[in-house]
Amino acid sequence: MSASQFGRLWKKGSNDSMMYCSHQKIRKMNLLFDFTVDKATATIHVTREFAADLDLVWDAFTKSEILEQWMGPKPWRVQNEGDGFPGRRCWLYAMVSPENVARYSLVEYIEIQPKSSFSTKNSFCDENGNPINTGFTSSLTTNSFKPERENHPLTCQKDGEPFRT
Repeated sequence: MSASQFGRLWKKGSNDSMMYCSHQKIRKMNLLFDFTVDKATATIHVTREFAADLDLVWDAFTKSEILEQWMGPKPWRVQNEGDGFPGRRCWLYAMVSPENVARYSLVEYIEIQPKSSFSTKNSFCDENGNPINTGFTSSLTTNSFKPERENHPLTCQKDGEPFRT
């Protein structure tokens, strides 16, 4: 599976699934997509299986040129302002609307365990990466990657919660 095929697979699954309520388990091509929202704790938990190897999925979540192909809701697009990681401590990007209005976000990498997991602090910012007050706090996110078994899907878990100072 190529990076562009991964992008199409992710987009298709996420668009179809996000139309549902706060919790659902959807199987397409026998691959799990579980999206759970816990309003009481203001947390989100996503588990997604991919019919791809660990190297490709890791790259799809960590290389800005691949993230551009699948991240964000249609018809918005990602505009990279930095390289992301590897080798970086943060990634500045914008979500650009169909009207060409950019909304900037900063991802600060807290911990990276190559091809296993990474944790981030995510916040809204200006085009220079300076935090802005949007009325929302930052969020903490952990992305974990786990191959189940040889010739079986890779599982990716994403857990997010508000950042409490």
